[in-house]
Amino acid sequence: MEINATLLGEIITFAILVLFTLKFVWPPLNKMLEERAEKIASGLAAAEKGKLELQNAENRILEELNHAQVRVTEIIKNAERRADDIILSAKNKALKESEKIITESKLQIEQEYMRAKEHLRTQVAGLVIQGAQQILKVEVDVKRHEAILADIITKI
Repeated sequence: MEINATLLGEIITFAILVLFTLKFVWPPLNKMLEERAEKIASGLAAAEKGKLELQNAENRILEELNHAQVRVTEIIKNAERRADDIILSAKNKALKESEKIITESKLQIEQEYMRAKEHLRTQVAGLVIQGAQQILKVEVDVKRHEAILADIITKI
């Protein structure tokens, strides 16, 4: 009977231990395990949320980079167009200025040509008078001959 009484004592002791464990030890352990599971779950959720936010941030960054690239391209095109406009304007202005200079130069050349021509007529008239004086060996009436020479000059 000793085995049975011992066995019965062990079963009672084991049942008391199980009841004690279920009543006093198991609830705090279970609570700690649940809190740990909640922390792990919230940590996983936070990690997933962080991963989504990171992905969203990367998408926004890519979108901003694309937008900036488009703006840079647009700015460069505008700058090139502006430079072309400035160059074209400068060319047109230079062409107008060169035409003006050429016209003024032609007028000056024409005036110089007319002055030289008039000067040569005057010299030729003087030489004609001197030649006539030499040929005639007589003094010539200057006023009368100037009128004749003026008529000849206009014909030349």
